[in-house]
Formats: sequence, structure tokens, C-alpha cells
Amino acid sequence: MKMRLHSRPWCLSLLATLPLTAAAMDEEYTVTATRVERDALRTPLAISTVEKNDIQRRQMLGLDESLGRVPGVFFQNRYNFAQDVRVSIRGFGARSQFGIRGIKIFVDGIPSTLPDGQGGVDDIDLSSASRIEVIRGPAAALYGAAAGGVMNIFTEDGGDRPFVEAGVNLGEFGFGRYNVKTGGQAGALNYLVNASYLDMEGYRDHSAVEHGMVNSKFRYDFSDGSSLTAIVNAVDSPTADDPGGLTAAQVRTNRKGAAANNLRFDSGEALEQQKAGLVYTRDMGEYHHLQVRNYYIWRDFTNNLAIGQGFAADDGVVEFDRFVLGGGAQYSYDRPMFGHQNRLTVGFDIDAQEDDRQRFVNVNGARGALRFDQVENAESKGVYLQNEFSLTSQIELMLGLRYDQLDLDVEDRFLNNGNQTDALEFDQLNPMAGIVYSPLREVNLYANYGTSFETPSFTELSNNSRGQGTLGGFGDVSAQQAKSYEVGVKGLVLSRLSYDLAVYHTTVEDEIINVLNIGRSAVFQNADTERTGTEASLRYEVFKGLDVAFAYTYADFTFDRFTPTPAIEGNRLPGQPEHQFYAEVAYTHPSGLYAVFDMLHVDEVYADNLNTAENDAYHVANLRFGRDFQFGAWGVSPFFGINNFFNEEYNQNVILNAAANRYFEPAPDRNAYGGVTARYTF
Repeated sequence: MKMRLHSRPWCLSLLATLPLTAAAMDEEYTVTATRVERDALRTPLAISTVEKNDIQRRQMLGLDESLGRVPGVFFQNRYNFAQDVRVSIRGFGARSQFGIRGIKIFVDGIPSTLPDGQGGVDDIDLSSASRIEVIRGPAAALYGAAAGGVMNIFTEDGGDRPFVEAGVNLGEFGFGRYNVKTGGQAGALNYLVNASYLDMEGYRDHSAVEHGMVNSKFRYDFSDGSSLTAIVNAVDSPTADDPGGLTAAQVRTNRKGAAANNLRFDSGEALEQQKAGLVYTRDMGEYHHLQVRNYYIWRDFTNNLAIGQGFAADDGVVEFDRFVLGGGAQYSYDRPMFGHQNRLTVGFDIDAQEDDRQRFVNVNGARGALRFDQVENAESKGVYLQNEFSLTSQIELMLGLRYDQLDLDVEDRFLNNGNQTDALEFDQLNPMAGIVYSPLREVNLYANYGTSFETPSFTELSNNSRGQGTLGGFGDVSAQQAKSYEVGVKGLVLSRLSYDLAVYHTTVEDEIINVLNIGRSAVFQNADTERTGTEASLRYEVFKGLDVAFAYTYADFTFDRFTPTPAIEGNRLPGQPEHQFYAEVAYTHPSGLYAVFDMLHVDEVYADNLNTAENDAYHVANLRFGRDFQFGAWGVSPFFGINNFFNEEYNQNVILNAAANRYFEPAPDRNAYGGVTARYTF
């Protein structure tokens, strides 16, 4: 049962949606990023949504292609598959040189963020994704250690009629992407299975990737109204080369070149991963709703860093076997209280991670002597509650509270440098309060206050003081804590114009800051920071079939305290532009022809804490178009795209505080891709 916490249905059409018709814009739209279904216009949080066509009608190299239009979100590193796409929301996550920090990621209700806080997107199958929801801002009261926000990704359903689909996408730099998909309804079972394979030589030297994936979702609907969804996902990526960072002079000399040490030590990664999860939902009467989840992840990983024999730290071959399991339950009760709509939600999450990790000497790309051997365990437990109460038909209050406990321990099995077996425990209580006033569907005013926390990951805690110590055990990096205040307004005007404006201020104590990078081996410490920002988005349907969209982000992020180096206090945080602007024009003809042109402007970005190294501003434009044909049971969709339409020279990634000034990873020049998808419906 879907609950309405107001007297009449409200409509949602946010900037972050695919261009829609006016009728579609006027339909009610719900999001589940708040743990329960809600009308996003009536939610006192900054939430954006991206739909299926805007995800799948792209080259699908990374999440940033479809989420670039979401304000407050900054992406880098689309073309270096050894490090994953770097994602930051309101600056949280910018410090990470691999994986994703400060943001909780879920796929079909199963977390892709580990108990120690490290997240990854290499198991996300964009070619079967139907929707992405993004909460911008602290979400710790719902999700635990999520300082920047939450990304919820959903796999498409199989549809009512069985189908098979195949697609091929080819482009420059040896790019090839192939996928086969099938789905449908068989009695009470809905199913979707998608297999994809990416093979790319890359723009730069030593940047090739091979990445195969199978993603499947099976949902069985029982006669009592309950449902059980099974998620099975497998990834095999034998090659993901890392060309490394270059100095500014090297970029000017040869943008396509790889760093010498990355070639010498054959830097890059290989991985295999399997994931299985179950999500059970049931409505127990009119007011009672239950959801239970359980999941398992197995991951084998090898990574060659650009350090090795001849370096002070020569342990540049990293290997680990990982096992993760977890689960949780959530109960909602949505019976009116004192004549007012009310919904109470309570739940818990329990997740555990074990990494059997070794590091070896990197002998010119080959594994040498053992230098590091430890078992790392993380166990996370959290309980939460949320209450939504309609004070009037126009005013709604949301309150949330969550308690988390995280236990980390390492068992040192390499004792040549002493026994560094150690254990740590973190615990935190995070409240949240929000209120929304909706006098009209065109105007929804909201305000919220929330706290958040973020614990260091195993990598950030390791004893490796400024690159001179030995790995193992725990260093003295503390958990960071933040307080955030936000006000905003959003609405839908005449079913043709949607807008969203948010202003926030966040103070962070003991923020985990990157201070040094040596061959992707990073060193961290704590500092205090302040963030003030503005996020605005707008979409307007000029006439049926023609949509324009805009998004603007202002980010004033500065160091407030930096004890080891007081000169840094007052500097801007590196890795985050002060201004970011996105514009898009999209046209869809009734015949099935479509064309989309977009442009992204990114302001200058500092590459170091001292603000002495700077990455220039850049403007990148892209064009894509295609047509959907229908021939009886066959659907055929050819498409074509041009990336970096105006051939801008820019850097697609900035490595923060890199050793020897190797900050920059150049992006490709203008390049084209194209292909076709064919579907047969039975």
C-alpha cells in the first residue's frame, strides 16, 4: 500500500529526469531513497532522480554520464578503470583516490558500500539500470556513515511480455561494448538477466580494460501480496591498466603518455566478484509493512601500484580475498495519529567484512617477497527510526535518529616489523529533523538539520606516516563528524517547469584529509573544514518534444583548522570546483527520432592542500542522437554519439597531493561512438 501524507496527490518532475511529455510530468512520482516511498516534492531533503533512457542511451562508461546533470555532485576519472569513477557529493568523497568514500551506495536494496565505508561501482550494470536516486546531504540518520549522501540504483523489471535483446556499441580508442538481455513474466515470477562485456584499448598508453558482467533480478509475487526479490551479480575484470598521473609539463608534451613508473611496475588491477542478495517485502494488513534483506559478496582482487623495488616502500603488489555478509529488517506503521497522517519506521542493519590481505614487493610488475600479511575484520551494527507527521495538509514534519557501532580489528601475520595486531571501536548517535511547507504544488519550502559521521577505512587507518612507516595496524586518524543546516524550495509549475534550489552550510570536525599520494598509496590525517554551498536545477518543456535543463553548483569549501601546517588554514579544499554548470537541450520526435546536446563547465580545481597546484577550468560538450524503429515484434534502435564535441583539452582526473607533482590525468580529445540495439518481444 502506498501512503499519502497529504490531502491531495502531488506531482514531481525534477531536473534529474529524462525529458518527458507534459502529461508524464504531471503524474505523481515517488522515491524510495528515504527508506520508504515518498513524494519527493514533499520531502525536506535535496533529492534528484535519473530515469532509464537517460542512463541506457549513452556510451555507459560510467555513472557520471547520466548523473552529471545532478547539482552538488562532482565526478572525475571516467577513463581510468583501475581506480573507478571518483564521486563526491557536497565535497564528501573528493579525497578518495580509488573507490568511493563518504557516500552510501545501494543497488536494488543491497549495499555496494562496505562496512568499513569504502564503496565501489565496478559491479554496477548500467545497461540494466532503470533508475538512480540521489540524496544530497547528510543521511546518517537513515543510513549510518553517509556524510555526503546516498545513491540508490535500481535494476529494471523484466516487463509483462518475454523479450530478448542484443546490442553492440563501438567507438574510437578500441572501444567495444556488447550486451545481451532477456526478461519477462512467467506466472508469478518476473525476471531480468543481462550480460555485458566491455573491451577498450584506451586513449592513453597503458589504459586498457576488459570487464565482463552478468546482472540478474528475479521477483516472485506470492498470493498474500508479499514478494521475494533475488539479486545475482558476477563480475570478471582481468585487465584494468592504470596509466598514472603526469606533471603539467608532461601533459603538454604528450597527453597520451603513461607515467614511467606505471609502465615499469605494470600498474593496474584485476578482480573477480560475485554477489547474491534477497529482499522480502510484505504488507501485513492496511497499516503494517515489513522488509527483510540478506546479502553475500565474494571478491578476489589484485592491484599493482606504481611503486616497487628500488623505492623506500617497495610493497607495490596488493592482493586480498574478501567476504562480506549482511542483512537487516525494516518495519513501517502508517496509521493516522490524532487525526493526522503519520508514519513510523524502525529498522536495523548488520554488516560484516573480512579481508585476507597481503602485499608483496613489486619487481618490475612481478610479485616478489612478502612484505605485509594481515586479516582485517569490520563489523557494523545500526538501529534507526524515522517518523513523518502531517501537522496540517500543507505542513509535514520528519524526524530521524540512528545509532551506529563499528568494530575494526586486524590480525597481523607478518611479524618481521613487530606485531601490529590492533582493534578499534567507533559509535555514534545521529539525529535529523526536517520540515516542509507546501501551500501549492508549485512551491514546496523546506528546511532540515542533520549530523553525520564517517569512520576511516582500513587503508586510511594503516600505520604509514607520510610514506615513511610500514603498513599494518592502526594509525591515529579519527572519525570525522559533521553538522549541516539546509533550506530549499522546489516545485512543479503548470506541468511544464520544474525547479529545485538548496542552500546549505556544513561544519566538519576531524575531517579525514589526504596529505600525500605515492603511487596511489595515500596518507591521511584529520583537519576541520567548513562548507557553504548552493545547488540549483531547472527543467522546462518549451513545447511537446523539446526540453531544456540546467544545473548550477556553488561550493565554498575551506580548511578551518590544519594543525601540522597552519598556513593551509583558510585555503580551499582541493579536488572540488567552486562553480559547476550543466546545460542540456533534448528533442524527441513522435517518429522515434531523438537528439540530445549537453555541456558541462567545471571551474578551476586545486590539486593540493597548499593551493599551489591548479587544474584549469574546462567546458565539455557532447552530442548523441538516434531513432527507435518498430517492425512488428522487432524493435531496432541505432544510435550515434560524439564526446568532447569541441575538442577541449582538459584533465579528467586530478590526483590530490600527488608526489613529484604528478597531479593530472588527461582526458580524450573529440571521439565518436555508435551502435545498434535490437529487441524481439514474444
